[in-house]
Amino acid sequence: MTSKASNSVLTLLDPYINQSTLRSLFILSIIFIHRSFERKVDLAQMASTGEKGLIVSFGEMLIDFVPTASGVSLAESPGFVKAPGGAPANVAIAVSRLGGRAAFVGKLGDDEFGHMLAGILRENGVEDKGINFDKGARTALAFVTLRADGDREFMFYRNPSADMLLRPDELNLELIRSAKVFHYGSISLITEPCRSAHLKAMEVAKEAGALLSYDPNLREPLWPSTEEAKTQIMSIWDKAEIIKVSDVELEFLTGNKTIDDESAMSLWHPNLKLLLVTLGEKGCRYYTKNFHGSVDAFDVNAVDTTGAGDSFIGAFLSQIVDDHSVLEEEERLRKALRFANAVGAITTTKRGAIPALPTDCEAHCFLKDK
Repeated sequence: MTSKASNSVLTLLDPYINQSTLRSLFILSIIFIHRSFERKVDLAQMASTGEKGLIVSFGEMLIDFVPTASGVSLAESPGFVKAPGGAPANVAIAVSRLGGRAAFVGKLGDDEFGHMLAGILRENGVEDKGINFDKGARTALAFVTLRADGDREFMFYRNPSADMLLRPDELNLELIRSAKVFHYGSISLITEPCRSAHLKAMEVAKEAGALLSYDPNLREPLWPSTEEAKTQIMSIWDKAEIIKVSDVELEFLTGNKTIDDESAMSLWHPNLKLLLVTLGEKGCRYYTKNFHGSVDAFDVNAVDTTGAGDSFIGAFLSQIVDDHSVLEEEERLRKALRFANAVGAITTTKRGAIPALPTDCEAHCFLKDK
């Protein structure tokens, strides 16, 4: 447009808008278009580098003491091997070992175990900017009893442990806001101030657009009563968009000993996009608004089931973090769940949770042989 023509247009627009204002609007439009172009270039560069969306896992990390012999009580065990654990930390490391981006948010004791655990997160490629240390409380411990079938029971030492003392003002909000998926359990709901920190972190993640993923990870001995456990677990139920429960947890929450579709769907809520029910050696079931079904498990020699559910959900989240439309397409969802089942199965073949988590290469090699 020539200067003369431009002035004619500006003259016609008067007195509704003056020439100075219109020029300012024109300049702002050019700046906006330029910045939009820069943003598209940044996104294209991010895609070209293969950078994946961040999965932030919130909650506890602890030391599991696993007996060297199966099928005996804690008192009868001839010895124990220490293994890093804690469901949210297991999930974070599972994601990282499978080639994803993961961060952990929680609190550890300012002791040798706490710094050891923080080091293990770093060694496994997990972002550690969300970790706090408490000088007045120890890192939590758990002794794990392995039955002959590889299933387990827990005895906890945390009264209080550092993870229970995380405060809302200690949260790394910038890290939480950067999550594409925010994953959490229910143990952090048991006591204050960690409960308030949990609720704050959920709120911040949701406001920033993260997909909320919830695995209650029921540990009844940690709760004052079974009634309190159910109440608090359900208190945040309608916030989550992905929920994973085990068959035992489904029975606990519904009071129904029959594990069927009706029982599972009684836990459905309007904000939910996917409900997963893990069934151990029987695989898993999935429920969405439009379809439901099951995916078979893999036959392996289970040595220790600790961490199997955590590796399952970590593997699944790593498959959908950059494309949430997987949740709406059954064929792609089943493929992601088959991968998650494979990762869960591999985890049961070794003792301990984190030491048993497979790499992406191990998982795909396992699937090729099946």
